[in-house]
Amino acid sequence: MSKKILRVFNALTTLLVAAAALLAILLVGVRAVGLTPFAVLSGSMEPSYHVGSLIYVKNAVPENIRVGDPITFVLNEDLLVATHRVIEIDEANQHFYTKGDANEAPDAMPVHFNNLLGRPVFSIPKLGYVSSLLGTKKGMLLAGSLAAIILILVFVPDLLRLADKSDKKANKQQQ
Repeated sequence: MSKKILRVFNALTTLLVAAAALLAILLVGVRAVGLTPFAVLSGSMEPSYHVGSLIYVKNAVPENIRVGDPITFVLNEDLLVATHRVIEIDEANQHFYTKGDANEAPDAMPVHFNNLLGRPVFSIPKLGYVSSLLGTKKGMLLAGSLAAIILILVFVPDLLRLADKSDKKANKQQQ
């Protein structure tokens, strides 16, 4: 393999490995710094958080939440998670009243303080689609396949070099 082709191949492989590492950090590694990623599945918070975005939520205590803050919370017994804006706080009963920015009416049920997961810190558009896909069997199979392909690509230049050395050695022995 020519040196020029090998350099291009190495550059592309390095780019793929870097992209995979960055994706792993954005989807899982952020937990090490106290952030939890959640995919935005509905348009109730448009334009603040677009459908398909990945929002990063930092733990928060109810005492630090103010009217106007977006909060992420457990919505129901099925552990469905939502992010809406606080429009009223009932400290006596420990409830937040919330509303999606794009919704006409406030949410039907108040959010108990115990259901608060945290406050969104930032979001990355479209990354929620990737996160949601990777949460499925097909997505995990795809991720595993891509990881295997990247791993193979990392070792191909070394294998080709070994094969080239072996061929040169064999040619010398025949002469």
